[in-house]
Amino acid sequence: MDDAVSYRAMASGEEGEISGLINRVFDEFIAPGYTPTGIQEFCKYVQAKAIMQRSEADHFVLVAIAAEKIVGVTEIRANEHLSLLFVDSEFQGRKISRELLRRALDICRHHRPDLAQMSVNSSPYAVPIYKRLGFEPTGPEAVLNGIRFVPMRLNLTN
Repeated sequence: MDDAVSYRAMASGEEGEISGLINRVFDEFIAPGYTPTGIQEFCKYVQAKAIMQRSEADHFVLVAIAAEKIVGVTEIRANEHLSLLFVDSEFQGRKISRELLRRALDICRHHRPDLAQMSVNSSPYAVPIYKRLGFEPTGPEAVLNGIRFVPMRLNLTN
């Protein structure tokens, strides 16, 4: 693919497109390992209205754009927790996740210069991806409201 990728903050009105991207990737890669309860809980979390409400509170959302469509997204809570990181399956393997994370960390450090770590609750599917991004597990797999996750942390003090 020759599509150049650009990065920016989510614009108002893009929540629906972002929700659609997240749901497509979730359905393809993550949902097969979840119970119906977990799938329902995750889908509630990524509804367009929920994304918008969080972005107006203590979260921020960055998007990756290629061919005039959103192909990647990350959401950060309180400048310290990675809530969402999804890349369209056609664009995976192009370091979009790495660049979204890098840009998000720049924003977090701007707001919190003393930030020592970034946390994430990774789906079991994404653990190898987060390990490649520098995250390490901090505990065993857990389940909360049907959501399977492995708590992980990226040390930022090195």
